[in-house]
Amino acid sequence: MKRFITTLLIALVFTVNAQNYTEHKVEAGETIESIAKKYLVTPFDIFALNPDAKSSFQPNMVLIIPKSKVKNDPIEEETRELIGYRNHKVRRKETLFGLAKKYNVSEDEIKKANRFLYSENLRKGDKIRIPKYRTVISKQTLNNTVKKYIVKPKEGKWRIAYKFGITVAELEALNPNMNAVIQPGDELNVPNINDKEVKPIESKYGYYEVLPKEGFYRLKVKLDLTQEQLEALNPELKDNGLKAGMVLRIPASSEINSSLSQVETTRLVSNIKNYDTRKIALMMPYRLHRVETDSVQDTKDMIKKDKLMSIVLDFHIGVVMALDSAKQLGLSTDLKVLDTRYQASTISQLLKENDLTEYDAVIGPMKEQCFDRVASALKGDKVPVIAALNKPLELYRNVFQTIPDDELLKNAMVDFVKADSLKTKVVIIADQAHRAMSEMLKEKFPDAHQIFSQSIKKTGKDGFFIYPQDLENVFAEGKTVVFLETKSKSFASSVISMLNGLVVKDTNIVLVTLDKNKAFEGKDIDNNNLSNLNFHYASVHREFDEINTNGFVKAYRKEYGVSPSKYAARGFDITLDILLRLAAENDLYDASGEMIETEYIENKFRYNKSLFGGYKNEAVYIVKYDNLRIVKAK
Repeated sequence: MKRFITTLLIALVFTVNAQNYTEHKVEAGETIESIAKKYLVTPFDIFALNPDAKSSFQPNMVLIIPKSKVKNDPIEEETRELIGYRNHKVRRKETLFGLAKKYNVSEDEIKKANRFLYSENLRKGDKIRIPKYRTVISKQTLNNTVKKYIVKPKEGKWRIAYKFGITVAELEALNPNMNAVIQPGDELNVPNINDKEVKPIESKYGYYEVLPKEGFYRLKVKLDLTQEQLEALNPELKDNGLKAGMVLRIPASSEINSSLSQVETTRLVSNIKNYDTRKIALMMPYRLHRVETDSVQDTKDMIKKDKLMSIVLDFHIGVVMALDSAKQLGLSTDLKVLDTRYQASTISQLLKENDLTEYDAVIGPMKEQCFDRVASALKGDKVPVIAALNKPLELYRNVFQTIPDDELLKNAMVDFVKADSLKTKVVIIADQAHRAMSEMLKEKFPDAHQIFSQSIKKTGKDGFFIYPQDLENVFAEGKTVVFLETKSKSFASSVISMLNGLVVKDTNIVLVTLDKNKAFEGKDIDNNNLSNLNFHYASVHREFDEINTNGFVKAYRKEYGVSPSKYAARGFDITLDILLRLAAENDLYDASGEMIETEYIENKFRYNKSLFGGYKNEAVYIVKYDNLRIVKAK
């Protein structure tokens, strides 16, 4: 009955507005995409009028096709046809510019007719030929579905897509050779719509690209705008509804709320529904051409000395163990391993010799330039490329950045301290180089007490020390959170020792930092002091639980006699996450909604699609020192 009513309503609308629609009978071999291109509409337009096509698309079914917005009126095209030459003798003071203007031709056209003018100046007495043209006007039809558009200053892909009523992905499809970052003066193909249909970009508004599976409810949470408000700003929503990739006009004052702190961990093992064999490519710098020995011991010694090779092999072991874990769940994987040799020149050869366009995901390469080349080459085929051990130079739409941004780590730490209702006081200790960071924290915590490192009086340079009296009367009974911001090992060591000496009964000092760097490590830092101060920091990963070990850790220890490194755990976590996401949905894009957060041995993943770019992992840990162990605090 529901389907009958839907069909009846569509039929009534079609009867009333027959001039705006046409019918198409599907032929064998046709796809929704090919039909959409034929009628100059989008697949979303067809699905909107033919919902059954999503699940039962087949030959001989009849589709209702909306009228295209692309102009189909005949257009006049002017061309100039050369019909002969006239002779001219150059007079005194005559110039190419003047002659071109006099005879209504260009200077270049005169030069083409008189080749010597490319190397010599025009002189009095020269006898030259002036080309004569006639204008031919012809009418062109149905080859004018697209037109050329010159990129203007400050225009990006989304601006142009918005102006011409298409998505960024559709703009990229029209321009397969378009640069990742377009420049003023670039020539692009765009829909040849009527000028009155071109949408202006207005500075009083902001703009937002709709992500896959985003509905009005999610946009209300993210943009604080109701469906009615969005439709008022974007009238086309009433007719066409929300589409992934479309650009919406929003108030300039709107702030995009991407905070997802309440997202619960998703158990993808419970959501497996796709058991198709997945094709994964692993591109890593194994540099096997450097292994020139048959001795096992020599090879082991070489691996110990070569830090990069050790990292790569650990990561590889994690990948292989993840494939085995997936196999136990009934998931099959076709893995192709490629040695990038850590050379950009090798990448071109690998891409030439291996067709990766049908792969479900490509992991790596490690080197930024190599990764960029692979991601750029595969973006047109929408093959996901995973930045596993590095941050990409360019976040293309097919790139998955697994390492969260540093700014995200800092914000997570600030939010963690803000959310601690038990805190009574905040102290900020920083060296001179981190004064700006201290001021930023002061804005976040207006009542905080600031302490800066002392300068050397004779030189004025940072001495990287504070006096004990700087800490007098700073810590009272109760809890005090101390931010320590420095990259100086000596400064960190002295401050940590001084703070540890101030921890007495009823005085609880918690040490935190926005930037956990090498200053907090090494022989000069006493881990006992860090444990006494409950040292907290934001981290991309956590250390696995040595007490309550899991199957991966046990299997690794049994096979290799040692605990897995963080690189082995990362290889396992990233690979298993990819395979489980692919088993839960048709592709990695559908399985990477921002409400999906996964967690494994040492890493967790929650991807958020960046505006007009790829996907960034926004899942981070807050970890702390506890009895000489680093454990998860949040």
